[in-house]
Amino acid sequence: MSSVRQQKFETLIQQEFSKYFREETRELCMGAMVTATAVRVAPDLSFAKVYLSIFGVPDRNVPFANIQHHKPQIRYEMGKRLGKSLRRIPEFAFEIDDSLDYSEKIDKLLKGK
Repeated sequence: MSSVRQQKFETLIQQEFSKYFREETRELCMGAMVTATAVRVAPDLSFAKVYLSIFGVPDRNVPFANIQHHKPQIRYEMGKRLGKSLRRIPEFAFEIDDSLDYSEKIDKLLKGK
C-alpha cells in the first residue's frame, strides 16, 4: 500500500513520462506510441518502476530496447522536468505493461474464439 506522498509522486512521474514519450515519438520511440500506464515508487522515493504500453509497431520489443538503451538520457530529461518538484530524481526501471494483451486473451477465451 502506497502512502499519500508516494501516490502523488507516482502520478507526477507518470504524467511527465507520458508527455516526454509523446514528444519523443519519432526518435526515441522509433515511431511507436508509448505511454506510461503506471508508476510504482519505493517508500524512500529512490527507485521507480515505470510500466509502458507500446502501440503502433509490429514488434514492441524494438522501441522498448531503444528506450532501455537511452535510460541515462531519459533520467537526465526527467531531472530537468521534475527538478523543482523532487529533491532527488529516482532511478528508473522500465517494464512493458502487458495488461491489455492479458485482457484481450481473457476476452477471447470468454467468447470462445
